[in-house]
Amino acid sequence: MLVGFRPLRESDLTLVHEWLGRDHVRRWWGDRGDLEQTVAHYGPSLDGRDPTDLYAILVDGRAAGMIQTYLVADYPDYAAVVGVGEGVAGLDLFLGEEELLGRGLGTEVIRTFVAEFVFTHDGTRACVADPDAENVASLRAFEKAGFARVSEFVDPEDGRLHALVQRDRVP
Repeated sequence: MLVGFRPLRESDLTLVHEWLGRDHVRRWWGDRGDLEQTVAHYGPSLDGRDPTDLYAILVDGRAAGMIQTYLVADYPDYAAVVGVGEGVAGLDLFLGEEELLGRGLGTEVIRTFVAEFVFTHDGTRACVADPDAENVASLRAFEKAGFARVSEFVDPEDGRLHALVQRDRVP
């Protein structure tokens, strides 16, 4: 399977909303509401009012999920919770197509995206993600992509324990 990425477009938000409603995504991302709420949440990133960069994950040329990256320092409340300092990018993703799960694709997506997008910015010294501590598959995918668990914290947004995983940039 060939993995690629393209900037997310406003026309993708209906599909993103559909993915967010699927059981395997909703389990970890929570209930994101109706389509209007999805558009309201992601629209500011698409039009440049929010500094998060959104991408469609492509598998063999077909949109199969979403990945986002941002500088942790751009979100001071989150930065205070995770305590990672300057020069650290955050990463969140999901595969929306359930038939693609369990094939090692998550690891390939993470590894490729971090190399081709996150670490291409000179000032980025590390990348972090914060999967739910019970999301064993996600934790394993990050680990196989070179991330290590550095701490745990209770996310104030969902009240659940999350593992902070980090991969440092290799000079």
